[in-house]
Amino acid sequence: MKLGIVGLPNVGKSTLFNAITKAGAGVANYPFCTIDPNLGVVTVTDNRLDFLKKLYKPNKTTFATVEFVDIAGLVKGASNGEGLGNQFLAHIRETTAIVHVVRCFEVKDIMHVMGEVNPLRDMEIIDTELILSDIESISKRLERLEKNARVNNKKTFAERELALKVKAHIDTGKPARTLKLDDDERVMLKDFFLITAKPVLYACNIAEGDLPAIKNKYVKTVEEKSRKENSQTVSVCAKIEAEISELSEEDQEIFLKDLELKEPGLNHLIKAGYNLLDLITFFTAGKDEVRAWTIKKGFLAPQAAGIIHTDFEKGFIRAAVVSFDDLFRLGNEKAVKDAGLLRIEGKQYLVKDGDIIEFRFNV
Repeated sequence: MKLGIVGLPNVGKSTLFNAITKAGAGVANYPFCTIDPNLGVVTVTDNRLDFLKKLYKPNKTTFATVEFVDIAGLVKGASNGEGLGNQFLAHIRETTAIVHVVRCFEVKDIMHVMGEVNPLRDMEIIDTELILSDIESISKRLERLEKNARVNNKKTFAERELALKVKAHIDTGKPARTLKLDDDERVMLKDFFLITAKPVLYACNIAEGDLPAIKNKYVKTVEEKSRKENSQTVSVCAKIEAEISELSEEDQEIFLKDLELKEPGLNHLIKAGYNLLDLITFFTAGKDEVRAWTIKKGFLAPQAAGIIHTDFEKGFIRAAVVSFDDLFRLGNEKAVKDAGLLRIEGKQYLVKDGDIIEFRFNV
């Protein structure tokens, strides 16, 4: 999973990125502090993996990871090259989904590139620039498809029809992700590489004073827009998250307790990213390694096996499956087996979040 962090300058993107990755991306109170995209890979905190580690005492423990890309602040006119323009848009096209950071706090010492805090306006500026970029991209694609229109090719004809449909939609100022498509069209749209077709998670950057309620008038505005386009919203205080990330695990617990928070906001951000992309986690466990694997919800057992190695999918025979909840409740594998809760599943088994799987294959 590769998430691109975008937003206007000085909304807290790089501060949030630093908190996520501890990578030390540049943070300063002026536009375009970030010129090249900063890359960072963060492990996904999962208490289930901690339990499995204690149970199996493996030689190696591997957490799932998420890659974050901190993309420089976009400004009005970016699609026409304003600011640092099109090079930023190219970076966004390479991501799986977009984390759109929206400023939902008022601090006089940190200037706003538009003069005042207005989340809805800020969101519309970013949306407009991304839509304009997509209009240019799909117009070029249509030109190529029109040249091949004389060729009696069903695939070319279908692509042309979809391109016309999508262009008509985004020409009205609506992102491609809000267009209703059938399953075949959604698959075909992926090859268009449109920015506004990507799922979006709105990250409301709030002030410390808004914790622990994480609600204010600005957040409500963002949530209303998010609901209309079936996106998701999460609230974080990037400044506090950056401070938390510098603390030891013990000090983090004390700090969070003082703030009346159960866990860092960044955990909520990653969980929201999983939900946005319909991702789940299954585990493999043994003395050599305990590992978390990320897959799309709806994967069958052979597909999940293929994430580990393509040979596992090709030679799949069956899967021995234990539910994490059962293992946690009963305490060990023997108790699970004695209770008759170890299942042998075939090719049509739908993998569930929290499954602990041993794949059996022959190649």
